[in-house]
Amino acid sequence: GLRVTVLLTSCLMVLGAGLRCVPVSDLEIRKKLIHGGQLLNGLAGPTVMNAAPFLSTTWFSPDERATATAIASLLSYLGAAGAFLVGPLVVPSPNGTSHLPLLSQSNAEHIKDRIEAVLYAEFGMVSLIFSAALAYFPSRPPFPPSVAAASQRLSYRRSFCRLLSNFRFLMIALAYAIPLGVFSGWSGVLDLILTPVHVSQVDAGWIGFWSIVGGCVVGIAMARFADFIRGMLKFILLLLLSGATLASTWFTLTCLTSVTHLPLTTATLYTSCILLGIFLNSSVPIFFELFVETVYPVPEGITCGVVTFLSNVFMGVLLFFLTFYHTEFSWFNWCLPGSCLLSLLLILCFRESYDRLYLDVVVSV
Repeated sequence: GLRVTVLLTSCLMVLGAGLRCVPVSDLEIRKKLIHGGQLLNGLAGPTVMNAAPFLSTTWFSPDERATATAIASLLSYLGAAGAFLVGPLVVPSPNGTSHLPLLSQSNAEHIKDRIEAVLYAEFGMVSLIFSAALAYFPSRPPFPPSVAAASQRLSYRRSFCRLLSNFRFLMIALAYAIPLGVFSGWSGVLDLILTPVHVSQVDAGWIGFWSIVGGCVVGIAMARFADFIRGMLKFILLLLLSGATLASTWFTLTCLTSVTHLPLTTATLYTSCILLGIFLNSSVPIFFELFVETVYPVPEGITCGVVTFLSNVFMGVLLFFLTFYHTEFSWFNWCLPGSCLLSLLLILCFRESYDRLYLDVVVSV
């Protein structure tokens, strides 16, 4: 049920954030505590990323599900958007993109104090969230809002067998995991990618912030459109992935000024990066709804958990290669349009179906 899962998730976040705040002078012990805290926080991640379709099915009617999925899944992205601002604005940069003088002992202590302030603030926020969930967070409404919400689902074993043997699901799972995984890894080191073109970490933070905020707004609008006009999920994804392919290609070619001679300005970087973030981030709830419709009656949490795992695998592989090839980022930038184009081709070949929606409409009638 949702209550037990959310309480366990928020408890892991509290423990993880608390371990990072333990005031230990020994740096080795402090590093182990921070790594342990990050591990606990990572264990809580699947619920945050995967529970939105289950939440929308449990609590909302068929004409509200896509919107509820979009709000529940994309609001967590606003936390990432806030991180793009909090990092550069609260903690000064030690690298060459900062306007501060060369890093001295006093500057190092100041940076350390500011980082600790951020960690304490995060611990306070997750503790507040845990307290609120402990006080009131029901597992389900008194009455199911739809036939699908009240129907029986497959067991874990049968669900995994159904997913792994469903070629159509594997197609759209790769169409989601590859570009979203590459984009997550790319946006996580956006300040490093933009440093060679003389963009400060503050500007990189604002680029990441507006791309995520724009993706949340457009994603909720697209989901509302999908609720009004059902059966249009594939068409919406084709539009979003086409835009992402064009925006990522524009950004990559702009960074190759010595070859393409395209104008490299703050405005072009802002526009291309923000458009890329808008198109990819807004596709997340549409993908989630299409996953659930394609493999119903497989439980929503298992379905979205599998695709999120695949996305994290692609992100991890990309960041692994980044540890070896970190002096030049053109290969990293080319991964973006390549992944978006591959996803677009997979969606073009995909044959959509709406099994859950069909059950709600036919049985209700």
